Amino acid sequence: MNDAYDRSDRFELIAACDEDVLARFANEILEPNPNMTVLQEPKPQLLMQQVREPVEHRPFNLGEVVVTPAEVKLSQNRGFAMQPGKSERAALSGAIVDAAVAARHELSDKIVEKLEAVGKSRRAEQTHEWNESRHTAVEFETMEDEL
Repeated sequence: MNDAYDRSDRFELIAACDEDVLARFANEILEPNPNMTVLQEPKPQLLMQQVREPVEHRPFNLGEVVVTPAEVKLSQNRGFAMQPGKSERAALSGAIVDAAVAARHELSDKIVEKLEAVGKSRRAEQTHEWNESRHTAVEFETMEDEL
């Protein structure tokens, strides 16, 4: 998850980005009054979160989580974002940012640089948390290979 020009990576980076940063970029993108249509209003909804259990690797539904998706069309490019929780402003701003990067807007390089910095910071934070909690890890032996 490092290339903000890759759309899958960009979705994750936008979801991890600060709402104020997304809103600032969205305002700069919309400032010259481009042609934008909101295809999906940002509205909180429930989404079933699936995980894969570690023994037989079967998926199961962990539970529902609240997310806020939004979709826009900026000139001829579509943008989408889904934010965790109730976050209408971040979802709409994220969708505008996604469309701008897809369209190679003049701010794309600046946006990509910021999103990749967010990703790098997030990974460093996760590594730090993992290193602090690693000593509490418990290892289990299974008998599945012996059956």
